[in-house]
Amino acid sequence: MSVDLSVTIGSLKFKNPVMVASGTFGYGTEYAELFDVSKLGAVITKTITPKPRAGNPSPRIWEVGGGMLNSIGLANVGVDAFITDKLPALRSIDTKIIVNLAGSSVEEYWEVIEKLEPHAGIDAYEINISCPNVKDEGMAFGSNSDVTERIIKGIRSRTKRIVIPKLTPNVTSIGDIARACEASGADAVSLINTLVGMSIDIHSRRPRLATITGGYSGPTIKPVAVAKVYEVSKAVKLPIIGIGGISSPADALEFLIAGATAIQVGTANFVNPQAAVQIIAGLSDYCQQHKFNEIKALIGSLQSH
Repeated sequence: MSVDLSVTIGSLKFKNPVMVASGTFGYGTEYAELFDVSKLGAVITKTITPKPRAGNPSPRIWEVGGGMLNSIGLANVGVDAFITDKLPALRSIDTKIIVNLAGSSVEEYWEVIEKLEPHAGIDAYEINISCPNVKDEGMAFGSNSDVTERIIKGIRSRTKRIVIPKLTPNVTSIGDIARACEASGADAVSLINTLVGMSIDIHSRRPRLATITGGYSGPTIKPVAVAKVYEVSKAVKLPIIGIGGISSPADALEFLIAGATAIQVGTANFVNPQAAVQIIAGLSDYCQQHKFNEIKALIGSLQSH
């Protein structure tokens, strides 16, 4: 039995629901020697900002039980270098390309969009309003529904491409933020970004990261992420892209059943570079075993007790 793994978000049809998360896959071409990147449903780039960023001081990555802490600080080449040096190679990949972007002010988000808009090879924008390890106002953006609405409305007025705000779990009500995105014209939301975490060297009594706290990701955040996806699925009608601790087909299926239309593989890429393509194969196998002709039938299929 052949299985249709395609999913639709806005006007875009993806060949399958498996994407690779921003910040875990470089600019999209670094994994090309390890597997056929065109097999992915989408590639999501590192976060792009108006100017180049060196990021936070080292140490800025630390492995912890069940996951990792990172305080990269959105290190990237900046939008101008991205357009000239990175985008041409991305155009050669036969899959959807989603550019993740951020700014230190509301206007900087709009600036990045305006620079990217004239250029071909971009299918969608993921708007990073939620990164907890940037020491400007990055966290405040995604924690405030009014500011979120202002950013997304401004982006919506500047592009016809798909707009996907990426939401933080570090808020009182993620549903309220999702509703602000929906009201502002977003096409989908992705969630969750990292939790805030910290690790201490008990011998030196110093924090493991130079920034003290950082973004916590990996398998142990999966139950939190699944719950947030389910919560948002009840709050808005937007498609949801689920993120958080996904490293196997079973993990991905939990998110789809909870209400996600697609998923992103993040920290698992560092442990197993083949994780995303293995998940694609596993989803197909599951559908065949359970006699689903299409993956879409699983979306939001949670059964009540």
